[in-house]
Amino acid sequence: QGQLVESGGGLVEAGGSLRLSCAASRSINMINSMGWYRQPPGKQRELVATITRRGDTNYADSVKGRFTISADNAKNTVYLQMNSLKPEDTAVYYCNCRVVINGYNYWGQGTQVTVSS
Repeated sequence: QGQLVESGGGLVEAGGSLRLSCAASRSINMINSMGWYRQPPGKQRELVATITRRGDTNYADSVKGRFTISADNAKNTVYLQMNSLKPEDTAVYYCNCRVVINGYNYWGQGTQVTVSS
């Protein structure tokens, strides 16, 4: 089983909503931040949103006002609520977890989000 387990992807019509979840293994210590990245077809992986252990958030301009990232630190889990989805949001979404020591990054296996027009 992977260190990061994602769930919640799927197919939705434009204007719809999806919620992604990612649970980090309890073997991962000293988490600095968790977040989501995505890779659209034929493009490079890009930042979607991150949240620090303290609760500071950062969003890509393209998702501001539509996506909300949140976390449950006690459960080592991060969520991404995606509203008003657009076809250009179609991508494989990857969960990321960065630890304090060495800034090492853990990655999830990816979950497909497809938005139909």
